[in-house]
Amino acid sequence: MFKGFKEFLLRGNVVDLAVAVVIGAAFNAVVQQVVDSLINPIIGMVFKADSLDGALLIGLPGGGAIALGAVIGAVINFVIVAAVVYFVFVMPMNRLRRPAPEKNEPAVPTEQELLTEIRDLLRAQGGAVAQGGAAAPGAAGAQPVTAAGTAPAEGEVPPHKH
Repeated sequence: MFKGFKEFLLRGNVVDLAVAVVIGAAFNAVVQQVVDSLINPIIGMVFKADSLDGALLIGLPGGGAIALGAVIGAVINFVIVAAVVYFVFVMPMNRLRRPAPEKNEPAVPTEQELLTEIRDLLRAQGGAVAQGGAAAPGAAGAQPVTAAGTAPAEGEVPPHKH
């Protein structure tokens, strides 16, 4: 029973989640202080209220009130937290995870480009290229080509490639 609980607690995801919750709580305190010390006084100056919680109150019959300022304050908190999390944590992590492009790496030619290059070299050497196009190796009428790029003389065996 305790062994399974220990394995659960020591899993990487649980530890990461615990760290994220603690950091999130600490970060929320910082954001709340920024809102209370910076944004609330500016909003209070505009709306003649001490904080967003007291701004834009809409009285209801029966004595209640809708606090639109408190909702706006919560939205501002959320936007600040989301922006900081994205720009401080997500964006740098995405950059670190993305593989860096290799510099001065020559482009790898495609199979089609290689075949075209081989055909053109054979054509330039006057080798095994017929008028209608390149002859396939081993095809009827195809002449083997030696290392020097020429067809072997009659009776001569072409060198074998390994």
